[in-house]
Amino acid sequence: MVLLRNAVALLFIIALPIALVTTTVRIAMNSPRLYEYAADHYDTPATTGIARSELLTASAELRDYFNSGSDEAIFIRVQRDGEPISLFNRQETRHLQDVKTLFQMNGRVQEASVMFILAYVVGVFIWAREGSLRTLARQVLLSVFVSLAIVGALGAVAVAGFDALWTQFHVVAFSNDFWLLDPATDRLIQMFPEAFWEDASLVIGAIILAQFGVLAAVAGAYLGLTRKSAAGYALPHGPGDAGLGAQVSRAG
Repeated sequence: MVLLRNAVALLFIIALPIALVTTTVRIAMNSPRLYEYAADHYDTPATTGIARSELLTASAELRDYFNSGSDEAIFIRVQRDGEPISLFNRQETRHLQDVKTLFQMNGRVQEASVMFILAYVVGVFIWAREGSLRTLARQVLLSVFVSLAIVGALGAVAVAGFDALWTQFHVVAFSNDFWLLDPATDRLIQMFPEAFWEDASLVIGAIILAQFGVLAAVAGAYLGLTRKSAAGYALPHGPGDAGLGAQVSRAG
């Protein structure tokens, strides 16, 4: 049973940052402000020759497409110089199908990780009471520290060269080369240039770091406030306290 409790606790420690990252990405990708930023900061109406209102309407259609259950390819028509045109060519449309698959995978992982976290906290610490809230707080801190180390490493790589990291992401995430678009002719990359994705990654990364900071502060504050009542962890506690989270720190 101890081995099982430790395994479930380890899954919680892994699932927590996954839930935070995938939730943040999901919210960001569905935020109209992200697409407005691309249009305004990078002046995509001038780059594409398409009015801002048309581009934002197309962006809304993209969001609907990413969240839909349809397997059909997206087809968006916009007005340019008073004439209706197809916004994306065949290669761009095919790449967007791959992006949709990735986006929906993110959603499934997000939902699964959030459900597991809720089930773990409710089942272990509220319903069965197999562990104390101090154990939960220590597990949260451990999860945050490990996550910060990984995020820090990725951040250092990104600072050293975002271009290389962005390219490697596409190589790993996609099984084809439809993502190799020409900024001189392909409107998808004109609407969302690489510099935009660098900005978006920095903002999303900052939000994730802030969430980690809040979790660490709450967990640390709880451990500090309950330290005296815990009497150095010597008071009786649930059997779950002998697991992974209880061994994070015996000093504090």
